[in-house]
Amino acid sequence: MNRFTIPRDIYFGENALDKLKSIKGEKALLVIGGGSVKENGNLDKIQSNLSEAKIDIKVIEGITEEPSTQMVQDHLQVVKDFQPDWIIGIGGGSPMDAAKALWISYEHPELTFEEMSQPFNLPELRSKARFIGIPTTSGTASEISNLSVIKDSETGVKYPLADFELTPDLAIIDPVMVQSMPKHVLAYSGMDAVTHSIEAYVAKPRTTFTNSLSIEAAEILNDNLLASYNEDKEAREQVHYAQAMAGMAFANAVLGNVHSLAHKSGPTFGVPHGCANAIYLPYVIQFNRSVVEDRYAALARRIGLSGNTDEELVDSLIEWVRDLNRKMDVPNTLEEFGVSEELFNEHVDQMAANAVEDPCTGTNPRETSVDQMKELFTAAYYGQKVTI
Repeated sequence: MNRFTIPRDIYFGENALDKLKSIKGEKALLVIGGGSVKENGNLDKIQSNLSEAKIDIKVIEGITEEPSTQMVQDHLQVVKDFQPDWIIGIGGGSPMDAAKALWISYEHPELTFEEMSQPFNLPELRSKARFIGIPTTSGTASEISNLSVIKDSETGVKYPLADFELTPDLAIIDPVMVQSMPKHVLAYSGMDAVTHSIEAYVAKPRTTFTNSLSIEAAEILNDNLLASYNEDKEAREQVHYAQAMAGMAFANAVLGNVHSLAHKSGPTFGVPHGCANAIYLPYVIQFNRSVVEDRYAALARRIGLSGNTDEELVDSLIEWVRDLNRKMDVPNTLEEFGVSEELFNEHVDQMAANAVEDPCTGTNPRETSVDQMKELFTAAYYGQKVTI
């Protein structure tokens, strides 16, 4: 038996934020990142709409880095004291992931981080609060997904908290939230969405439902991502919807080795998550093609890439990813990003061991050993072809 779970309601399009005027409740905790959502007036609009619904508001701000266990503990008392019946994550992946982790600890303060990080093992939520996601970037799909990625402050290792209980109750996908997004953020988040669409399409738990969303999202991204990067307003709207579609796919089909590599190396090397995905994606496609070349080829064919055989189509898919990176000033290797060889060699063995244990590795279409994971890291550092 399969399962497909997304938010109960998804409001999208112009003025989708107006839905906040009619939600029922008493208190809403807003978790936001940096100052952009305040500077562009969108936070004021959100607060005004909630006030119209006669809801009291408390804001936790400054979640500008990938959230950690210490960050959650630092803010948890504010949540307990305020006792919200809505928790609203507003931003990219970091604020929404932090908001989800705070939600878990607010509902179940007895849970340890180790218990939270056991995949699909959370107790029921929603005895105290429900969750709304409002994205300000077009990539993470945290407003759709059942995931929250949190760094263990003691070890520096990132872990995805994964459970259908974490699926938001309501997602509000309003294009006004991304019109002022900086170009580098758009590039990284856009490549995150590309990765989600491709990894979900080949992941072991894929289904008919997730396949259709993955491949349609990839087509929209192919048609609009570069135009969106070059500040085309309509293209930005389309990319904003496509990333949510890719999110619906990966929230149910899960992901693969690209995310395992990114989760375990991003904090170590200071590589933003979407940028890390963009670097690793071509190498993981090379690694996986021996078992899912036909699926990669089908996706490449759907988005109009060239090739007469499956092999040629997959080669075109790999080059398509690298070409997107080049055109949006995203590095194609860890060395190009600026990671020193000394630092890489110091950490690669431990990162490979950690990556194999990441939950996303279990749903990668090809089984992966520690040695193979190390070879993927090495290929992505030097820009080598993957032949394993």
